[in-house]
Amino acid sequence: MERSYNRSYFFDQGIHFECQRCGACCTGDPGIIYVDIDEVTRIAEYLSAGIPSFTDKYLFPLRSGYSIKEHSDGRCVFYNNGCTIYPVRPHQCKTYPFWFENLRSNKKWKRVLRECQGIGYGPLYPREKILEIVQSTMDAVVKSYLGDNEKPISSMEHFHSIGEI
Repeated sequence: MERSYNRSYFFDQGIHFECQRCGACCTGDPGIIYVDIDEVTRIAEYLSAGIPSFTDKYLFPLRSGYSIKEHSDGRCVFYNNGCTIYPVRPHQCKTYPFWFENLRSNKKWKRVLRECQGIGYGPLYPREKILEIVQSTMDAVVKSYLGDNEKPISSMEHFHSIGEI
């Protein structure tokens, strides 16, 4: 990532952004919303749900973690006229629109700009902060592009191993 810090980007002057909770990133094209075990626990607790029933109802196994299920129209299962888990939403959701795939080119960013109402509003994210956010999401990006080489752990296996069940 060091080389990435030393080059020029279209966002060198920073980007103003504040989530408007419009749902543009929660609806539309299907995708993967990777959640790790810590996020599963946090969301399940927020919903007052047991881990096994929460996992069965809202997630599907994805490599070493899970992805949030979607409705047939591509809408996240937690989006119902707004995000129903907003205070505990996954890291991937919190970091939108500063995803690697969105920042790869000015052309791609312009498409995101048309869809996301929060871009241009709120605090200024300086270049360094944007690169920091991108780096923090690279784990999920890498996992989503790798093959299914890792077997997902079941929620029961994990929670037995940490003494939660």
